[in-house]
Parts: sequence; structure tokens; C-alpha cells
Amino acid sequence: MNAILRLDGVHTDIAQYHILHGVGFDVPEGGVHVLLGRNGAGKTTTLRTIMGLWRAVGGKVLFRDRDITGMHTSDIARLGVAYVPENMGIFGGLTVEENMRLAAAGGRFDETRLARVFALFPALETFWKKQAFALSGGQKQMLAIARAIIEPRDLILIDEPTKGLAPAIIRNMIAAFREIAAETTILLVEQNFHFASALGNGVTVIEDGRIIHQGMMAELAADEALQTRLLSLSMEAG
Repeated sequence: MNAILRLDGVHTDIAQYHILHGVGFDVPEGGVHVLLGRNGAGKTTTLRTIMGLWRAVGGKVLFRDRDITGMHTSDIARLGVAYVPENMGIFGGLTVEENMRLAAAGGRFDETRLARVFALFPALETFWKKQAFALSGGQKQMLAIARAIIEPRDLILIDEPTKGLAPAIIRNMIAAFREIAAETTILLVEQNFHFASALGNGVTVIEDGRIIHQGMMAELAADEALQTRLLSLSMEAG
């Protein structure tokens, strides 16, 4: 498959700390690619570097073969890349509708896409006029993802979307993500291995800012010894 995103020898520093040490991997176009690793391994730093929120001090980030390494976040977004951070990035004092309008081009909705968002996340239609701070954790995550897909995107970076969510909500998220991935490539950072393995096509494992494994998710999911060796933790079963 052609790579929609390619990291080539990426180094990222935060203050005096060297976090990413020559990170390199490809994200094929289509489906879900999962970035796994223990806490502090460099997963979020990788996403933020791709999005231009933190600047790489070495190496390249290529989106559709275009070097975006030094670009501003807003310019990367205009190329068709969206980012859903771990803290969701929603505005608690605004209603669901207002949050969605901020994410829509010119504040106007394409009614077909809005209907699709409501089909994926019916709670958002129910609480359309409700302030976001009053939503449950799962509903806030739905809103964060809905903001990312209200406009057509080529690539969505999503950081730990199931964190703190109940198993029933996670099951619903799996179904929603499968539909989203049918039209948009997803690079997913996730600690819930059940969720990750249910969705992932390919997988990259990062440890101490270095890539230690790349392959197919089905192979990793079938090999418990490999999971233990690479991840050395008990990932949530969900």
C-alpha cells in the first residue's frame, strides 16, 4: 500500500529532554494504524510532532510525500489532517452545536455529513443544545471525534480515545471507528489492547522514543509472548 504518512528519522526535543530518537515508520493509506507503547514511550510526542505542535529537530514528516516537518499546525490541518488529543480539545462552556460549528468550515454544516455524525453518535443529536461540560466522558469523546470528521479528512490522529470509558461505550466506539476508517485513514494511539486489536490493520511499537517493532496487528494479537516482550504490561482487555 502507498503510505499516506511517513516519518523518517524524526528527533524531537521538549525543553532539555530528547524524547524521540530517530523515529521512522509508514502509515499506509486506508484503515487504522496503531501506535503502541508503554506510558512515556513517546506516543503522544509522535502525534504532536506530526501535527506541528512540537517541532522535530531532525528527520522528516511526510504527508502524501510532501514535507510538512516545519509547517504550522493550521497549515497541516488545511491539508486534510485532524488531531483528537488525549484531553479531547473540546470547549466545555460551549454547546455541542457551537463546538461542532467551530470545527466546520465557515461555521456551516454539510447536512449529509452532519447526518452521518448523528448516525455514528446519536447522543450528540440528543444533547445538541447542551453545554459540553455537562456531557459524560463517553459523550465528550464522541464530540471530540465528531469535530474531527465534520469536514472531510484524509488522516486523523487520535490519542487514547477509550481512556476512562466504560466497556459498553468502548464497544460502540469500535463500531463507529470501523465506519470512519472506511473513508479516512486513522493513526491511533491506544492503551486498550482489545480496542486496538479489534481495529488495527498495521501496528508500530515505540519504546523510549525508538521504534522497536512494526508489523500486522493480527500477528501481534495472536502472539501473547510477543505482546509481553514488546509491551511488558497487562493491557486492558476492555
